[in-house]
Amino acid sequence: MARIFIVGSGVVGTATGKGFLNAGHHVTFIDVAPQRLLYLRSQGLDARAELDLSAESDAFIFLTLPTPNVGHRYDLSAFEAGTASVGEALADATGTHVVVVRSTVPPGTAEGLVQPLLEKHAGRTVGEGFSLASNPEFLRAATAVEDFRHPWMTVIASRSVRTRERLAELLAPFGGETRFFSNPAEAEFVKCAHNIYNATKISFWNEMWLVGQHLGLDLDPIAQTVARSAEASYNPHYGIRGGAPYGGVCLPKDTQGFLGLAASIGVEMPLLQAVVAVNDKLAEVAEMEAEALTA
Repeated sequence: MARIFIVGSGVVGTATGKGFLNAGHHVTFIDVAPQRLLYLRSQGLDARAELDLSAESDAFIFLTLPTPNVGHRYDLSAFEAGTASVGEALADATGTHVVVVRSTVPPGTAEGLVQPLLEKHAGRTVGEGFSLASNPEFLRAATAVEDFRHPWMTVIASRSVRTRERLAELLAPFGGETRFFSNPAEAEFVKCAHNIYNATKISFWNEMWLVGQHLGLDLDPIAQTVARSAEASYNPHYGIRGGAPYGGVCLPKDTQGFLGLAASIGVEMPLLQAVVAVNDKLAEVAEMEAEALTA
């Protein structure tokens, strides 16, 4: 049985903590919102306003703090405050603790923000009584508890091999495929790209839906067919090697030609325009690199 603290007990934190509880671990929820603490306690859960590690043995401390956006940037103010409080608790700690960044954060946050904050407030460096890891969550809000209990993918990152091993031992009983990284920024990038890819796919089909409407077509059976016919939909290796533009005959022809079709019926396709623009840019980069090699 592991000792686990959940710092930030919103949807992700509560699902994470309950998942560990169901697996038999000793879990304490930490949150600054009085109403949330009352709600958790009403369910018989151990919920506290402050993290106290002075009498605790080795533990896992999961940072599941909110990281909303404000315009085109992440608002990390609550995340920073929660991380600082963990650092203060580490100053009085006697055990060896693993601090795990589970919130969705910009790549580089674990080592560029969390580590300095922890070291500043703990008065010790990583490796002296605590280690640092990234374990991004892939939970859907409507099914968060079930998703935690049955993950399809678990991502673990840490500079410390032993820390990666400890997290893997903790999470292995839940099942699912596990991917390891030594650089926490890579795991953080995985989560951001994961969400953005999902958003992009939705917007792609919404853009196609607009065109279909103007043409009097039912997009549902079309999309279901393309999901099976297009290699990008069923082959996980298709198109994921960065740095090379698409070429050949079909892709340039149909991306450009379909833009003309949409324009002729008065439908704007900003996503498809961006696809073409990015490809044109990558083609320029590839040409410059080729010229540099022959210079």
